[in-house]
Amino acid sequence: MHFPRRPRIDTDEVSDRWQPRLYGRLIVLGVLVAYAIAFVLENRKQVSVHFVLATARVSLVWLILLALGVGLLGGILLAQLERRRRRRSHESS
Repeated sequence: MHFPRRPRIDTDEVSDRWQPRLYGRLIVLGVLVAYAIAFVLENRKQVSVHFVLATARVSLVWLILLALGVGLLGGILLAQLERRRRRRSHESS
């Protein structure tokens, strides 16, 4: 299989050109990083977490991130189970 070669781009020409998509992505990335930093700083307070047999003190931001991680993992696992169930029902019919 033959792949056509991409045309060579002069680097001087590219560096002089305005690239709105690149700058837009950099701005969005900067805003997300600033939001993440503000999120951590706002949720530094220590809270007590009561388990059935024990109690622990942990920073609120870690508790939020743990809950997010458990929720994402649970959602992925449930989606995989649903996909497997659908695949088996299609194979049996």
